[in-house]
Amino acid sequence: MAETTDVAIIGGGAAGCAVAYYLAQSGVKSTIIEREGLGNQASGNAAGGLNPLTGIGIPGGLESFAWECFELHAGIYEGLKDQTGIDYQHRTVAKIELALEESDIPGLKETAERLDAVDGFEARWLEPNEVAKLEPRIAPGILGGMYDYGNNAADSYKMTNAFAQAAGSTIREGNVMGLEGTGGKIDRVILEDGEISCGQVVMAMGPWSRRAEAWLGIYIPVDPLKGEILRLELEGDRIQYDISGGGASIYPKLDGLNWCGTTEDWKGFDRETSEEVAKEIRKRLARIFPQLADSKLSKHTACLRPVTPDWLPVLGQAPGWENVYLATGAGKKGILLAPGIGKSVADLMTTGETALSIQGYAPERFATHLA
Repeated sequence: MAETTDVAIIGGGAAGCAVAYYLAQSGVKSTIIEREGLGNQASGNAAGGLNPLTGIGIPGGLESFAWECFELHAGIYEGLKDQTGIDYQHRTVAKIELALEESDIPGLKETAERLDAVDGFEARWLEPNEVAKLEPRIAPGILGGMYDYGNNAADSYKMTNAFAQAAGSTIREGNVMGLEGTGGKIDRVILEDGEISCGQVVMAMGPWSRRAEAWLGIYIPVDPLKGEILRLELEGDRIQYDISGGGASIYPKLDGLNWCGTTEDWKGFDRETSEEVAKEIRKRLARIFPQLADSKLSKHTACLRPVTPDWLPVLGQAPGWENVYLATGAGKKGILLAPGIGKSVADLMTTGETALSIQGYAPERFATHLA
């Protein structure tokens, strides 16, 4: 019997699974096609920070959408947990961002003022002795730091799977080889081991989005930015704060592991972990938290983030195609942006419009058709 679905979603990361979840809210069933299991790429290995107030594009083109996504996360967590039984540990976290150089201080003080003015957030500058009171294991010699409270965090792998489970989607393992259709409509997804007839298609392929350029004849400039993280064990009391500085980041998890990284390397589709990178992460850690620099390794991961030339997502109808939508390009903010990507794309597919602030994210901004 031929496989059929209302919507074929190509990609089982946070973006694709969030689209499936919000489609299900409108009564639309979907099939998620994934070759290596749900959330097993960047979505499952991300640090899981949900920070709407800083990062590339904030302030700027990502600012309004990031805040909307932050609020969506807060609004759906309890319902998703109740519906699926998956507790993906959405929680509020405190952070200390350290100044290691004199040049770090003005920017951190300015950011503290900006964050402290936002409802629900608290931020302030800390002198070195104040940092030491909060976490005495931070390296001596730092010049101070910014404390902030109000950002959220989540277990990204569990969150991705909660979206898929709540959607009730069919999960189809397989490798997509192409799309077929006529008259500006795709009606079949071609896999290595079969095909699926469909009414609509969502391309949520993350860093592999360029594969679809040949299938659709459009330009999709999404490229992979590699990042590596060490999950380290630390004897003694659990670290109570996210900590960053000097190119190092520490994300203490509720299971006691500390996710430390993270790096940025343009190395194509290389997903192998690197001992050289591991040494570099530990070297950076030695400058801010010496005990972690020598601690036991539990796991070393590498993943690829989907980055566009302007660091903004690519969301919306594919140029020249009546029933194909793109949901990709979230860069380093993929876990934060997932519910907004899911809701906005599902809105466009079901009603033709969305109230979310995705102006400037349309695929047309890159829209040269390929010959």
